[in-house]
Parts: sequence; C-alpha cells; structure tokens
Amino acid sequence: QVQLVESGGGLVQAGGSLRLSCTASGGTFSIYAMGWFRQAPGKEREFVAGISWSGSNTYYPSPVKGRFTISRDNAKNTVYLQMNSLKPDDTAVYYCAARPFIGTTIVTDTELYGSWGQGTQVTVSS
Repeated sequence: QVQLVESGGGLVQAGGSLRLSCTASGGTFSIYAMGWFRQAPGKEREFVAGISWSGSNTYYPSPVKGRFTISRDNAKNTVYLQMNSLKPDDTAVYYCAARPFIGTTIVTDTELYGSWGQGTQVTVSS
C-alpha cells in the first residue's frame, strides 16, 4: 500500500483559492489512480475529483466542476487539487486516496480506494 500525506490546507476567504498537495511514498505512484475527497462535520465523505494513472482523464462532480482542478506529477509522486472560487460550503477536511488501476475509468466510491492520507483542513470564511 502506498502512504499518502496531504498538505496545503488552511483558512481562506470566500472567493479565494488554495492548492492542496498529496505526496505518495512506498509504492509505484504511476500505477495508481488518485482521488480527492472531503468530509464536513456531520456529513459523509464525498468525492470531489479524480485522475487516472497517466493524468489523461479527470472527473469532477457538479458541485466543484469548473472551480476545482486535479493534476499529477508522477516524477514527483504528487497529486494536486487547485481550488478556486471557494465557498463556505467547501469547508471540510480534504483527503487524498489511491487506487491501483491502469486504466481511464475514474470511480467515486470510497470503498474502492485502498490508501488514504490523514487529511488536511480547509476552512472558507464568508
């Protein structure tokens, strides 16, 4: 299993931007499809972005589409989440997750991801 460490969270005003990073170790990063999820207090963990092993395919759910961008640098074993036009509803702990898969299909089910980071807090003030 690959180990994941997120960074880049913090406090930002509504309309602002943040870039999260997730660095992997202990595995061959390039064989993993990656996902970003978030969990707000009292809510279930939800998928916000996914990227295929090569970076050729990405997927976003409607609440973040057009505002969030996922990317990866396999040479640096890192996946990023650029978040723009942030809203108070984006406040949550953000997690990255890895799923060993060589293909273009992106899945949103938390149970299909085997490795998780510890999470990083994002707080958006109004």
